[in-house]
Amino acid sequence: MKRVAIAAVIGFTGAAAIAVWAGGKGESPPALTVLGSPVDAKMVDLGAGLYADNCASCHGAKLEGQPDWRRRLENGRMPAPPHDETGHTWHHADQQIFNITKNGVGSVVPGYESDMPVFNGILSDAEITAILGYIKSTWPERERDFQAEITANNKEGS
Repeated sequence: MKRVAIAAVIGFTGAAAIAVWAGGKGESPPALTVLGSPVDAKMVDLGAGLYADNCASCHGAKLEGQPDWRRRLENGRMPAPPHDETGHTWHHADQQIFNITKNGVGSVVPGYESDMPVFNGILSDAEITAILGYIKSTWPERERDFQAEITANNKEGS
């Protein structure tokens, strides 16, 4: 059980959004969304600034995460994972990533202790969504498509 919880947390920390095909041949590439809302350039710009101010100190200015992010720290907790395509954030549904960001890892993996702060009361829902939109905007199409499927299949909201 502990390993499952650890595996669930390693990938997160987030951000997120879904990719939806425009439908039909020859149409535009996947559109970016977070929790079903479109991500536009204004949201990405806002999210980039908020990420720099609130997330980059742990997750890296280039979303690279902390060194050796898969190995426990001396305090027994996991380092901050990357949010780029080398990490695991894109393996989680939008709502799960949003919940972790807003309410902490324990809201998704009860009892799990993390150094990640709870952003409820610090960032608004719209600001968290903008950060997730920014993170998602950096992922290659393959990761966006995978995460879109995870989000579409996640009906429980966790």
